Amino acid sequence: MKKWIAAAATVALAALAFAQTQRPKYRTAPTGYTDTPVLPDGKWKVHDIARPKPPVVTPGAKPGDAPSDAIVLFDGKSLDKWEGDWKLADGFMEVTAKGEGGQSLKTKESFGDIQLHVEWASPTVIDGESQWRGNSGIVLMGRYEIQVLDSYDNPTYADGQAASVYGQFPPLVNASRKPGEWQTYDMVFEAPRFEGGKVSRPAYVTLVHNGVLVQNHQEFIGQMSHKTIKPYEAHPLEAPLVLQNHDTPVRYRNIWARKLKGGE
Repeated sequence: MKKWIAAAATVALAALAFAQTQRPKYRTAPTGYTDTPVLPDGKWKVHDIARPKPPVVTPGAKPGDAPSDAIVLFDGKSLDKWEGDWKLADGFMEVTAKGEGGQSLKTKESFGDIQLHVEWASPTVIDGESQWRGNSGIVLMGRYEIQVLDSYDNPTYADGQAASVYGQFPPLVNASRKPGEWQTYDMVFEAPRFEGGKVSRPAYVTLVHNGVLVQNHQEFIGQMSHKTIKPYEAHPLEAPLVLQNHDTPVRYRNIWARKLKGGE
């Protein structure tokens, strides 16, 4: 028995030694440098050890969930972050139609440069065509509209279909889902800047519709308008976000925003 135990122990030790030889070595690397060239802006060196690290943000548990630093504007439970009175039911809110130009929703908080996530669905029942199919809009700063529309097999003017910069630029492609299906907009909006009452930097938007890039750092030529061109007018750096009432019962859910600040 003793000989068997000793033999077993010898085999175990040999197996451990072999496993250790197969285990990759734990490698280390410098966490930065002090003897590298200075970058063109003259502030930091390449791989500068003293350069501040970005803050940590915890992503949402699953795609579409709000990250840890987001402002949750609508979680399906309450309209407390909004001014206006739309229908609230089953985790979504729905336009309360009161005629075209009826009551739109407006955030109580103001925003400028933002990352914005919005989920929306057009009505399942089709009772119109062109601009009368699931028409709404996400109006950034109350002035710059990204169109919401049922654009699935629904001919209309190109700069008025879903994901267009309304009245200005069509989306690169039509990535619309069928009526009634939930759709996603993920966008980065850069607010315009003004000096002396004039535009010093226009507004820009990058928009992903249902996972497809449809606006690539697209410049706004001015404010939203129907059948006309409305130029920029000087306004504050932040303003409320508006969800448009266009007299069709569009639904919204899971809306969150991250205020974007400059880098270092």
